[in-house]
Order: sequence, then C-alpha cells, then structure tokens
Amino acid sequence: MVAEGRPVVLGAIPPSASDAVSAIISNLVDPQTWDSFVASSPHGHLLQSFAWGVLKSRFGWQAERILHSQGGRITAAQVLYRKTPIGSFAYIPRGPVADLDDRGVLSDLLADVHRQARRKGAIFLRIEPDRADPGLLPALGFQASGQSTQPRATVVVDLRPDLEQVQAQQHPKTRYNTRLATRKGVQVREAGLDDLPVFYSLLETTSARDRFAIHSYAYYQAALTLLGENARFFLATFQGEPLAGIIVAAFGEDATYLYGASGNAHRNLMPNHLLQWQAMCWAKRRGCARYDLWGIPEVAPDEKPQDAEAEDKGMAGLYRFKRGFGGQVLHYAGGYDYVYSPPRYILWRQVLRWMRRFKGGHET
Repeated sequence: MVAEGRPVVLGAIPPSASDAVSAIISNLVDPQTWDSFVASSPHGHLLQSFAWGVLKSRFGWQAERILHSQGGRITAAQVLYRKTPIGSFAYIPRGPVADLDDRGVLSDLLADVHRQARRKGAIFLRIEPDRADPGLLPALGFQASGQSTQPRATVVVDLRPDLEQVQAQQHPKTRYNTRLATRKGVQVREAGLDDLPVFYSLLETTSARDRFAIHSYAYYQAALTLLGENARFFLATFQGEPLAGIIVAAFGEDATYLYGASGNAHRNLMPNHLLQWQAMCWAKRRGCARYDLWGIPEVAPDEKPQDAEAEDKGMAGLYRFKRGFGGQVLHYAGGYDYVYSPPRYILWRQVLRWMRRFKGGHET
C-alpha cells in the first residue's frame, strides 16, 4: 500500500509486488506522471487529466486521484467531490480509467474509490464512463441515475486520413459553408488571453440567445491557463469585427471542442464552420487521431415525436451542424450512481429537481 499524500511514479510500483496494490494519490502527484498514464490508456479522457482536476478544484470541487495496480495492470480514477448542504457527492467524469469488462480489476479499483468516498461522507458516487456499454456497473451495485452532466451522445471525426479525405467525408453543404466563409473574407486566428474578454462577450450573447448557462469569466481564463499548450482558442473575425470563437483542447490522441460562442452579426458568413475546420486542421497537425464535437441530441431531430419539447426541437440546428462534419455518432451510457446514504440520496434528487426547475442547466 502506497501511503496517501506521497508522490507516486508509476514505474515505482512493482507489478508482482502483490496480487493487489492500491495507491491513493493526493494532489502532490507529478502531473506529467498522471497524464502520461491516462493519455496512453485506451480508456483515458481529457476530463480525467490532471489539469482538469485542478480546474475544477478552483471552482467548488475537490479533486482526488486514485491509482490501483493489480497483477501488473494499472487502473485509475480522478474523483471530484462537491459539498452540498446535505453532504458531499463524488463524481468521476468520463471515467474511471479502466476496462469496464474486467470485473476483477474494476471491482478492486472501485473498492478504493468507495473507501475514500465514505471517509468523506459522500451521499453517493456518480460515474459517467467514456463508452456506450455500461458493462458490469449494475452487477457492481450501481443504478442508472437518469441524469447526465456530460453529453449522452457526440460526433467524433476521424482525423487519421489526410485532410482532403477528411473534408471529402463532410456533407456537401458543410464544405460549401466552410469555403463560403473563406471566400467572403472571414478570418480565423489563434487568439490568446488578451482576447478572452471578446470571447466572453460573445458567450454572453450566445447564452441569452440560446438559453443556456455559462461559467464565470474567471473559469474560462483558468481553463486556458491550466490547459496551456494543450488548448487553443480560435477567434473568427470579419473586417476586424469578432464574430465567433471556440476553445479546443487536445489530450492523448483526441482533440475536444469544449466551448463555443457567436455573436448575432454576420451569421450568414458561416464563421462557425470555418472555426471548426481550422480547429480540426490544428488537431491533425498536432497528431490527434480524433476530433470530438462534444454533444448532440441523443435522437436525431427527424426521429423525434411531433410533440417533442420545444427545447429539443431547438437542438435540430446543432445536430445538423455537427453531423455535417461527417464523423461517427457515439452514444454513452450516461450517469450511474452508487448510493452510500439512501435517505440523503432521495433528498438530494428532490433538491436537484427543484434547482433545475428554477435555475436552469449548466455546462462542462
């Protein structure tokens, strides 16, 4: 057992030291060590990266990193804790970093997670795995929560072919709109922190127009700072006027579109198409194999019943926009909860319904 709070180097854990060796890792762990393991794992994700945990720790969460080694196989989980008036809850976004089909290894990793969560008085643990099949979760005591913080479906573009082939797989209208933006004089550049006030102003406009909640200015500033060279902020302008912007992050072989904003002027110039294409070109140059457009409705708009809610119908444009880039639609399992305190869990769900009714949603 590696003592809690000690920096851990993955290679320092002998594969044959015992049948099961667990390590609870505090924030003293070397970020490069952690990210090297998570990024190299087929089950790793940006939301399990060290920087993401630090970002969330600055805005109401506490991050704890758990490493588990069994028979030479290493698994990990970055667990985020958030306090509420009735107790804290634990959350593993797009994790754990483990094969969900390996019951033995997964069970042992989760035993470490449960032990820590109970020590912290957590009401429940929620996980949102980075895969569609929930696997063994119900057999391990989890129940479908019916709620998700992260998107339940997304579009992922394969960047491994050359860029001409990537663009050839797009919908003809998408290619046309991208070229139209260039032809009409829209320019896209890599922006910096000095341009963030412009982006936030566009974001406020987008929030008011499309009715979704946004983070504080300080949050986006911290995200760009902490993600560092792994993030890019692209800004589209026309004759010097800012039209739209996006923030994209790369981790391992994946690039992920995280945040986007657009103004109300010159929307007919299609700046968002050009922004996404330029971000894909950057990701391709960086060596990424995939580009995640981060979130679409689970059901295509034309498959929805006639009486679908208005807000779902409003997602039709977003669906068509992202599907137009020709990627593969992926569906995830959504949230699964492991309950430690049933009475407080019931109360929590009641409070959450009230909060969503009066305060609206939130974003990543």
